[in-house]
Amino acid sequence: MTDVRRLAADIVAREGGFVNDPDDPGGATNWGVTIHTMRRLGLDLNRDGKVDTADVRLLSRDQAVEIYLEHYFRRPRIAELPTPLHASVFDMHVNAGSNAIRLLQQLMADMGFEVAIDGLIGPQTIRVAHAAQAAAPRHLVDAYGIARRNYYYRLADARPASRKYARRKDGGKGGWITRAEEFISARFHLSDAEHRERIKAWA
Repeated sequence: MTDVRRLAADIVAREGGFVNDPDDPGGATNWGVTIHTMRRLGLDLNRDGKVDTADVRLLSRDQAVEIYLEHYFRRPRIAELPTPLHASVFDMHVNAGSNAIRLLQQLMADMGFEVAIDGLIGPQTIRVAHAAQAAAPRHLVDAYGIARRNYYYRLADARPASRKYARRKDGGKGGWITRAEEFISARFHLSDAEHRERIKAWA
């Protein structure tokens, strides 16, 4: 049985504390919870009648864990996917929303399964995910992690302001890439040379 609360705590630790990066479309975040999420949930923590950056600053680590468990794991039905997928899909759902599900659905479609690519986990996606796990029990998690890594590279290809998340100042792997590779077997990690070859077109 996956220790989901531990997964959520790990995500909170990975996300870190308060950040308000102008290059991040998510806006102000704390423990990875964005101001948009807090507004959607009505989390007016200082009770001043509006949800703003001050409320984001007030969000506690424990509150973030509960938000992740309820709104990024249970309600999206990640719990009904095969257990080996929980950690990576959960982590990416926090980071990329429904794109985490679309990525899984596209991977399964590429494997030859019939599945709608709609970013929602319903009966079809659950059934196909279990079939895909049974068909490739030693490879599905790595394949998803690799697809996730490629997704981040593509985002940075298309949006120069996001490249700092995929590439460090010294040219090494940025946070997006190292985060994706936490969920990929070491034998499939890119070498530093391979990473630099992938990003060489970036100015």
